[in-house]
Amino acid sequence: MSLKNLMVHLDAGERTAARLELAAGLARSHGARLTGVFGQRGSAQRVGVVATWPSEEYAAARDASKAAFAKATAGLANAEWIDVNRGSDAEVLAGVTRIARHFDLVVLGQRDTAASNLLPDDFVNEVIVDSGRPVLVLPYAGDFPVIGKRPMIAWNDAREAARALNDALPLLGASEDCWVMSFATRQEDAEACCNGVVKHLADHDVKAKAEVLVVQDFGIMDLLLNRVSDRSADLLVMGAHGQIGFPFVSRGAGTRYILQHMTVPVLMSS
Repeated sequence: MSLKNLMVHLDAGERTAARLELAAGLARSHGARLTGVFGQRGSAQRVGVVATWPSEEYAAARDASKAAFAKATAGLANAEWIDVNRGSDAEVLAGVTRIARHFDLVVLGQRDTAASNLLPDDFVNEVIVDSGRPVLVLPYAGDFPVIGKRPMIAWNDAREAARALNDALPLLGASEDCWVMSFATRQEDAEACCNGVVKHLADHDVKAKAEVLVVQDFGIMDLLLNRVSDRSADLLVMGAHGQIGFPFVSRGAGTRYILQHMTVPVLMSS
């Protein structure tokens, strides 16, 4: 399986270059079309009571983004740059989400609360929920020029997990150490469904191993992140906003926690 069209979100933030590098690398390795979508907060320029758009600040960031995209995608066929061309939170979110619906994979960046806030606070979460497409989120720290060599798949036998697993297949073809991780209150139930995932992956020439951890309390997401670190995973695959089988975990809580504390790229599907 291969990706045919990719979208990467661009803004004036420092991590845009890392997202663009990852997306361009994926486009090259898959022979895919790449579209860069520039969108960030911006206010109209006012002279007295007259407002004009775009402001000089937005225009400068837009032009710099277009130039950086052209440089990063040199030699890449079918690369296209798009400007959302609106600056309110609602307009930026709606514009990026609408465009995202037409791609195999969308590449976004984790929100960095310590950096300049160019986007709505819940930007990544909202695109995941409303775009209907798999979203690959790059952490705000670290270098990840290549992903998928050591993937970890978080599995709970739910619809969202199945969606994420299959959306991630194009990224798993070159994996060398793939793990299926499940947390459960009953060992035998989790083992049975994990074995099914391992067989499914084998049908796609992906060799995977399964691990089940029996848990009875909170902290599941921390356990998952610890396992990601222990296994030196370079990609986490998980469903977004689904129930994970525990009555004390509210819908979407795990998604929000991972988006806040992730240390490796995460592919999420809803």
